[in-house]
Amino acid sequence: MSDFKPEIGRYLNKLSEVIRNIDHRQIDSAMNALVEAYENEGRVFVFGNGGSAATASHFVCDFNKGVSIHLKKKFNLICLNDNVPTVMAIANDCGYDNIFLLQLEDRLKKNDIIIAISGSGNSKNVVKAVEYAKKSGNTVIALTGYDGGALMKLADHPIHVNINDMQKVEDVHMVLDHLMSQIIAERLGQKMC
Repeated sequence: MSDFKPEIGRYLNKLSEVIRNIDHRQIDSAMNALVEAYENEGRVFVFGNGGSAATASHFVCDFNKGVSIHLKKKFNLICLNDNVPTVMAIANDCGYDNIFLLQLEDRLKKNDIIIAISGSGNSKNVVKAVEYAKKSGNTVIALTGYDGGALMKLADHPIHVNINDMQKVEDVHMVLDHLMSQIIAERLGQKMC
């Protein structure tokens, strides 16, 4: 039997350090943008690739159900990577770099915002969609890691996880979803369920 405890301790200690070093002002700024979109009946389009796609789906679940379940007015999050046939059709016919862009074109309204998730900050399909959203005048929240990449520079409200380790970046992005949804629910007088 192997003893994994030393590696487990190192992983968790490093993850704790990364979480402690996140800029709370960045999180606060993003949360205010989410609440403003909610108050103005804006939709929140969220998307990413791979593990970030899973986090995007989880955001939708936590806000549309967890936060909204007892609210008269609901949050309206839409995950652009959840409709697999649409994603595959766009990827096949128009190129993978367009899978998010083509779902946003001519659909973004004035009060809609974006949550773009990319560990590297350089996913071409994410950056391309964000560039479109910025040209359309929409607000962008970005969750990034590594050096933040192009996405961090484009975002109105970047939250940067400063570590060159994709698993820990994705761990923290998931923590951010739970942190934001639970605190916003509490501010709206709701209990997450």
